[in-house]
Amino acid sequence: MARILLIEDEYMVREALRDALQQAGHEVEEASNGIEGLKCYEQNQADLVITDMLMPQKEGLETIIELKKKYSDVKIFAISGATTRVNIDVLPAAEGFGALRSFYKPVDISELLSAIEETLGLKTG
Repeated sequence: MARILLIEDEYMVREALRDALQQAGHEVEEASNGIEGLKCYEQNQADLVITDMLMPQKEGLETIIELKKKYSDVKIFAISGATTRVNIDVLPAAEGFGALRSFYKPVDISELLSAIEETLGLKTG
């Protein structure tokens, strides 16, 4: 269906999202931080990028800004569990810098899959 680049530093979260996306028929490439994610996207542009916001080395907001600067038509979703760890909500900022949709962790998989279908114009069933 779609090629999705998943940028997430937490292995268990990345694994769960990858498995759900693959079960829905999507091809998933993974990166554990923004630096890896940018390299992956440059080598093989995905139909959609899903990035975590709080990561080591290069955070999601920086990753979104760099992707949008180099590839203005890139489609990006942001995910974050930030509201449970810190007192700031980074998802509105992600949308302000170009993320099309944002999701709080734990991500509602059916909501995510519906958003992917809607954003990429995919048919279900």
